[in-house]
Formats: sequence, structure tokens, C-alpha cells
Amino acid sequence: MRIYYIGVNQEDYRKLISGQSNSLSASLLRSFLGAAAGGYSTVIRLRNFLYSKGWLKIHRANAIVFSVGNITAGGTGKTPLVIWLCNKITKNYGCAILTRGYKTRRASCVMRRAKKIRDTRYAIRNTIDEPAILAESCPDAKVIVNPDRVAAAAEAVSKFGAKVLVMDDGFQHRRLGRDLDIVTIDSTSPFGYGKMLPAGLLREPIDALKRADVVVITRCDQTGEAELSQIEKKLQSINPDMIIARAIHAPVCAKSLDNRQIGLEELQDKKVLAFCGIGNPEAFLNTIKGLGAEIVGSKIYNDHYNYTANDIAQISQQAERLKTDLILTTEKDRTKIILDSQFSTLNSQQMPLAYLAVELKFTDGEDKITRLIEDALAGKITGN
Repeated sequence: MRIYYIGVNQEDYRKLISGQSNSLSASLLRSFLGAAAGGYSTVIRLRNFLYSKGWLKIHRANAIVFSVGNITAGGTGKTPLVIWLCNKITKNYGCAILTRGYKTRRASCVMRRAKKIRDTRYAIRNTIDEPAILAESCPDAKVIVNPDRVAAAAEAVSKFGAKVLVMDDGFQHRRLGRDLDIVTIDSTSPFGYGKMLPAGLLREPIDALKRADVVVITRCDQTGEAELSQIEKKLQSINPDMIIARAIHAPVCAKSLDNRQIGLEELQDKKVLAFCGIGNPEAFLNTIKGLGAEIVGSKIYNDHYNYTANDIAQISQQAERLKTDLILTTEKDRTKIILDSQFSTLNSQQMPLAYLAVELKFTDGEDKITRLIEDALAGKITGN
């Protein structure tokens, strides 16, 4: 299998900060990154201290707030958890999702129905990546894209009457108070190599997990039991009171761009060209392999990558050259290319393009999280 890395190489960066690259230049660069990480760590610790002392103001919304976040950079599986949480809540309560919308073209927008994602070009072009997936997967929720979560919360409550707010990627956004802090940790890279950005992948010191009420360890099917037990032991040493759950990203099916379903059994022994621009590409590739498909080639782009016509042409040419049966990507990447006519043409040819649809499935601890959510809702809404 051949893997091509495009632009500033995420894989090389991971090799650098993990110590796998051991050249003299790599060692010198790690020293420089370590110095930068020291400064960054000081700033983050000071900021957390100011919030803990109340010297930086925490704003309270007139609604219950559930935060889903992480402590490391890169993909840890927040979006599937937000979808699970939101769909559980919207059965009984008006719910809004607050997301910063990384690399979106508008500061703030609201999507009332998933239909807008499928039918409205304007909506897709202005709400990409996670916001688009959230809007489509949670049709009964309002999705508000605004980096200012306090303003977004006020809008959700005043304009839409939302009683419950789910804050996507909210663990570090401390300006908005929350009733429940849920943190996702990727079992394949749980603690960011133990170093702060940019020397490692930690967005905060590990002891920041003392603030977490719940930790969901994701991709548990890609990690052995011994490693999972070690992760749980470390988490408990940081915060003995937190609830710890395990989950996997379970493939449901593959879907063509026109939403035609391809059963997982149909992927067995298929020659696949895989491409993605996500935080943890290896997890995606491992999932495909686990379905029995043969990855004959792959293209790995940086997280939140914006595809060009040239990228599309290269993917098409490589698929043709390798005589693949299927070009497979992620749902997140699908939102970037769904309107591109070249991909639409490609999808109708002999080598169709599809994305792998996945959902979060708990393997342990779901009942504990559900009870905690229900208690929070009962205490602040039905208990009023």
C-alpha cells in the first residue's frame, strides 16, 4: 500500500514529536518546539488559574449546557458523540448545537433542517466539515456556528427557545458555563505524547481533566485491553470521581454521493483507494481494513483540507491507474466535495466515490452517562 502525504505533513509532524524521527535536525527542532510549548503551557495554566479563581468571568446561559470536547489536538471522535448526545436530548427537549465552525466562511449561521445541507448550495458552501454533518445528522436541532459561544448561546435561547445547549469542542472554551463536561480521548493516541503543543498534541496540561465529569475513550476496538486498562488507570489517578466509558466508531455502511447505500459486506475484497483530511487518518484506514477491503492506495491530506480541482483529478487518475473498485472517503470529507461536478461525474462512472458512514456505539458505561444526563436535565429543567 502506498500512502501520499500532501502539503505540511501531519504524519511527519507526529513522527517528529513522538521521537520516531531521530536525526540531528529533528532533535534540534524538538528542542525549539519544547521551548515554545513551555511558553504556551504557562499561558494556558495562567488562564485556567484565573478562571478557577473567578477573575475571568464565566457567563451562564438561561439553559442547560452540555460540553463535548477533548484535551488533545486532532480527531478524537467528538462529532459522533455530539450527534449521539443531541439525538438523545431532542426526543424530549428543544436542543441547539453550538459550534465554532473551524474554517467556515461565516461567523454565525443557523440550519433548521438537514434538508438544507442536501438541497441548498449556499448552506453547504458556508457551513462545512463538522457543522454540515451535525446539521444533517441532527435534523431536529438548531446548529449555530459562531466562535463566540456566549453570543451563540444567547441567540439559541432568545431566538429559538432552546432549553438545552450542546457545545461542540467546548472543553477549553471556559467563558460559557456548563452543567456537564464530557471529554473524548482517542485510545490510539490518548495523551498527546505527554507534551503541550507544539512539542506534543496536548491543548491543556493533563491535570485539566480534573474538570471533566465524563471521559469517553473512543476507538477502543483499535487498542488492546492492556492499553485501555492503563488509560483508565491514569484517568482515575487524575480524577477519581469522573465517569469513564468506552466507545467505538462503528461503520454502518458506505454511501455514494447520492446517498445510495453500499452494504459493509459488499466492501469485502474490494480494491479501495482511500483518501481523507482528518485528524486521525490511520484510524480511518484501519477501519477500512477491518471491513475486509484491500487498500491499494491512499492519499492523506491535512485536517480540514479544502480540496481543489487538481486534487480531484489526481485522485481520479490514481484510482484509474490502480484499477480500484471504489474510492472511499469520510463523511467529513464528503461535505467538502459534494458539489464538485468532477466528483459527481466520477461517482457515475465505473469507479464510484463513496463515504464511510459511522456511528458512535458504547461498549461500556453508556448507562452511567445516560443517568448523569437525565439527572442534569431533571434537576435544571423538570425540577424548576
